Amino acid sequence: MGHSAMSKYFGNSKWPALLCGTTLTNQNKQMKLSVHFAILKNPAVLAVACTSPRPSWHAVSLRSVLAALLLAPLTLLHAADVVKRSRSEARTANDKPNIIVILADDLGWGDVGFNGCREIPTPHLDTLAKAGVRFTSGYAPHPYCGPSRAALLTGRQQQRFGYECNLPVNDTDGLPLSETLLPEALKADGYQTAIIGKWHLGEAPKFWPTQRGFDYWYGFTGGGLSYWGDAKGDGKTPLQGVLRNGVPVPITEQTHLTDDFSREAVDFIGRSANAPFFLYLSYNAPHAPDQVTRAHLKRTEHIEYGGRAVYGAMVAAMDDGIGQVLKKLDDLKLRERTLIFFLSDNGGRAEHAVNFPYRGHKGMMFEGGIRVPFLVSWSQRFPGGQTFEAPVNGLDIFPTVLAAAGIAAPEKLRLDGVDLLPHLASDKRPLPPRKMFWRFATAQDQFTWAVRDGQWKLISCAYKKRKLLFDIDADPYEQNDLAESHPGVVQQLAEQYDRWAKDMSPPLWLDPYGPNWDKEEAARRATVDAASLGERKN
Repeated sequence: MGHSAMSKYFGNSKWPALLCGTTLTNQNKQMKLSVHFAILKNPAVLAVACTSPRPSWHAVSLRSVLAALLLAPLTLLHAADVVKRSRSEARTANDKPNIIVILADDLGWGDVGFNGCREIPTPHLDTLAKAGVRFTSGYAPHPYCGPSRAALLTGRQQQRFGYECNLPVNDTDGLPLSETLLPEALKADGYQTAIIGKWHLGEAPKFWPTQRGFDYWYGFTGGGLSYWGDAKGDGKTPLQGVLRNGVPVPITEQTHLTDDFSREAVDFIGRSANAPFFLYLSYNAPHAPDQVTRAHLKRTEHIEYGGRAVYGAMVAAMDDGIGQVLKKLDDLKLRERTLIFFLSDNGGRAEHAVNFPYRGHKGMMFEGGIRVPFLVSWSQRFPGGQTFEAPVNGLDIFPTVLAAAGIAAPEKLRLDGVDLLPHLASDKRPLPPRKMFWRFATAQDQFTWAVRDGQWKLISCAYKKRKLLFDIDADPYEQNDLAESHPGVVQQLAEQYDRWAKDMSPPLWLDPYGPNWDKEEAARRATVDAASLGERKN
């Protein structure tokens, strides 16, 4: 304490003959109180110094001196206990991993190097896969956009709450507010939370990310947007464009959505380095429209097919952004204690994406529509270079993240995924067999659905108007329909689906996928039939 502060109470001629004190810190470390007792040559006066919230001296009576001195040992013991607990709390917070979930949009299984692609450069994703675990049978929770994201963030089959079709663009529909999202559970445990990118879970403000557990939001609300950021709706319901916490971002501050999302993700990590954080980096790449910068197009100049070259550049742009995120983690020495998931929301789109060697594409129940590029990395816990062949699902991310953060999952959530931690660590246990279900409504009371149970997978396809059965272990590319030769298996899996469906809710809305599949199937049949029209009969 300075000379002037002391002089206010004691004058320049009388300084303390004895000074003693202690420092108290409250549990949340928002206030530090340093109490010093100054016993003067005149024993009738006591000075108490408080260093927080601002330095000051206060004169009190001698009786207070004696009481303070008698209580000083207890005060010191209490202070030591508070400091000990505060340090323990700090250690606990520091032990919590950072969480990053990176979601690609319509990315094909065969469009990344770690799954064998050689024409689209994805060096950063490939490095991440080598440092972590690559899931060869990683499934999206749904064969297309919005419902898959709803399942990912709730950890629940989206059919439980009626979200099995893409949202209509309006101000009334969205992910039901009764559902608890992953960021809400993490935020309640002290995490800083952010979503960067595509939302697609509700246009109205009540459904926005900042109302669903995210502290920070930079992105757009709908299912697609121009990569240059200009919002052009259908004239009936204007699109929101790019928003930062609900406020429109000037077009002059935007460059290309993929690059902007990557930059925002890096900035958020930099701001959040001193506390555990959850980052949901939800790219809209490589979803249409096909727009990319000239700089990124240079990465795919070797691809002769123009559409594939543009698509590949969009994927490469995303990979570059992921590289920036990983570099930021390395610069801040956060990589080891950061749990990172990467996956696509569904199979690759029908045009320009490659789901080879799997059958089908986005929106289909064949493997090409639901089996996706999928990996996890956490060098502090998982040995690198692993290949995990047992089926996993995007639904598993929610319970795995909670377990990694040391958060008990509330029973009321009724999560549908499994905690993967025991099955990925160095002393990993085999993942028990389980059933997986997928479904979307093609019309009122009409569904396309699939169930996988061990080696068997049954698809009930509304637009093909039949059921197809595959032995996925022997025939992962679904080339041999065994429904006629194994009717008992078909019946068994159909009964499993019926029991599962009784637990689900009817769809809250429908989308155009049903009619569109009828058109696509008809076009395919016309093309195939036309090819044989010139054949001469013997």
